[in-house]
Amino acid sequence: MCDFNKLSQEEKLKFHELLMQTVDAVGGKAIFFQMLESIRSRKPHPLVSAEKEFLFSKVSISWSKVIFNDKLTLLLKNRVYESKQGNFLPAKDLKEYKKVLNLVRTLSPIVFEIKPKDMESFTITPFNQISEEVTLLNPIFDAIFFCSLETVKKIINFKV
Repeated sequence: MCDFNKLSQEEKLKFHELLMQTVDAVGGKAIFFQMLESIRSRKPHPLVSAEKEFLFSKVSISWSKVIFNDKLTLLLKNRVYESKQGNFLPAKDLKEYKKVLNLVRTLSPIVFEIKPKDMESFTITPFNQISEEVTLLNPIFDAIFFCSLETVKKIINFKV
């Protein structure tokens, strides 16, 4: 999803609609972008927080399990693979398949609860499992934690 220019018009529209639901759920574009900027500015990455939470003045995000730096590094590496191959999992005959499969098995049960101030909370998961062989990174999870702000802005401002 983060390679906006390579997406078809249908994919751009689909991701636009998904992100707009999330934008509305957190209280609007301004709050959403402030949250993303805050996430991008945190060092180390908020996902490796021992407290299993990200606190922002208008939105808090908490999750159920500690994510270690090695898992985050592998996740970042395989995001690129997914955009090229259409699957987060590499081919079964590749050396890194087992590591990535273990990453998916480790992170899949984690639920991220997003609690906007004065709005109803909602949850997301890191992956969308399409079949046993195909797993995709959840586009909302990807947009919140990894995509560039420029790309997220393009998707949100997309018009047919």
